[in-house]
Amino acid sequence: MQETPLADYVIVGAGSAGCAIAYRLAEAGKSVVVVEFGGTDAGPFIQMPGALSYPMNMKRYDWGYRSEPEPHLGNRQLATPRGKVLGGSSSINGMVYVRGHARDYDTWAEMGAQGWAYADVLPYFKRMESWDHGGHGGDPDWRGKDGPLHVSRGTRTNPLVKAFVEAGAQAGYETTDDYNGEKQEGFGPFDATIHKGERWSAYKAYLKPAIATGKVTLVRGLARRVVMEDGRATGVEVERKGRTEVLRAGQEVILAASSINSPKLLMLSGIGPAAHLKEHGIPVVADRAGVGQNLQDHLELYIQQAATQPVSLFKYWNLFGKALVGAQWLFTRTGVGASNQFESTAFIRSRAGVEYPDIQFHFLPIAVRYDGQAAAEGHGFQAHVGPMRSKSRGAVTLRSSDPADDPKIVFNYMSHPDDWLDFRTCIRLTREIFAQEAFAPYRGHEIQPGAAVQSDDELDAFIREHAESAYHPCGTCRMGAADDPLAVVDPECRVIGVDGLRVADSSIFPQITNGNLNGPSILTGEKAADHILGRSPLPRENAQPWMHPDWQTAQR
Repeated sequence: MQETPLADYVIVGAGSAGCAIAYRLAEAGKSVVVVEFGGTDAGPFIQMPGALSYPMNMKRYDWGYRSEPEPHLGNRQLATPRGKVLGGSSSINGMVYVRGHARDYDTWAEMGAQGWAYADVLPYFKRMESWDHGGHGGDPDWRGKDGPLHVSRGTRTNPLVKAFVEAGAQAGYETTDDYNGEKQEGFGPFDATIHKGERWSAYKAYLKPAIATGKVTLVRGLARRVVMEDGRATGVEVERKGRTEVLRAGQEVILAASSINSPKLLMLSGIGPAAHLKEHGIPVVADRAGVGQNLQDHLELYIQQAATQPVSLFKYWNLFGKALVGAQWLFTRTGVGASNQFESTAFIRSRAGVEYPDIQFHFLPIAVRYDGQAAAEGHGFQAHVGPMRSKSRGAVTLRSSDPADDPKIVFNYMSHPDDWLDFRTCIRLTREIFAQEAFAPYRGHEIQPGAAVQSDDELDAFIREHAESAYHPCGTCRMGAADDPLAVVDPECRVIGVDGLRVADSSIFPQITNGNLNGPSILTGEKAADHILGRSPLPRENAQPWMHPDWQTAQR
């Protein structure tokens, strides 16, 4: 084994949280080594927002994980993309920016993550953001103005994008000018991590400037395990250029390797459910039953409608059209390629008695699959819709003790009966929105599920066959009180039962947040950095979020 020089901190994973931590530690004058297995984010497919379906399907940028056959979804194996590139999943995601609902964080605090209530995290959301509403309204008092992460809005020029918000209002729902501000509930414009027509990943926002300070060294290699000595993490064993070496940490090791790889690394290092570790011949350093458990995700369906007018993006869905969009973007960073095309969204409640939204819509002015497989029927539009707080829980476990082996991922999707009820509701509510007057000039037949699919059994069959992951896995190293036997880290992100080791990424979420997880993942890195540096957290902000006054008795 070769010993390499010390840094104060070794961070595993140059993803959303890891980049933010590296930036804040460097800013404080600390020396940092960041270990990342993936390579550069150079190349037009990552940088061009309109090309988002490419990088998440490219071996070069994606770990290529798949779930085990999912028993409640007809034994389908679902894709579980995770970024294997600088910037992690922030370099291959859909660039949608959602903070989550205020009540999500209050729930975390109630679940034992003290100091993570909404009043605690709001100042960090402001610190990380540089928000540009592009003249499209919004809630400046609730937003950040000079953080590293650029957040912007699309041009919203497509008539279908506006029709979606109008249809929501016609159906009796709230509208909101800024779902990341005071009021999440309702229909309104989407925020995106796009800056000057390019993807603004955590690598660009945080790691690139951190490396420029000279305080941060990037090491390309595969982290095999955390080196533990007498119950303390002292470094990381890394395989690179064909040999294994130990990168020593003077102060702490921080895992920010994703909700799939962080629990895997803990278990390979002897931290996890003792019986499972023994099964694989791994000596137990700390018996933590919660490692790899509590896996959560968002599932969604694509409800697709044909369009009777040529207003959708389908007009670009040919060689010439794509070349045109690509050329315009390449030379001017404008046009269709400069947007992720998710420009309208909605957060609604599924029924009366639900306190805050539990359904999210992503509206898209084309009928297409996430992997970029084109619309079968020409012009159309679609809403991605799914429940926000599924009661189903899965697990990430080791396939073997070999660090090069993929872990076993079982989401256990749709294992709770309420999920079926919620999904049927999602389909019926979407159909009702598409049936509103605002869509009348454009509305053709329903492509998917299709008008004939109506009964509970028919809808369930459609869900079983067509539900897709929204790619929001989290929860596998749950944060909680230090005496909680199922918690993996305490509220300062320290791994319970060992010293010198923290986990800070989406794996520590006690419960999944509303919407897309990139924002909350970066937040985790921002807040963890203050804990690592031993600083007092930013002062709490007791801003009161909007709650539907009649939530107990009304669905909208």
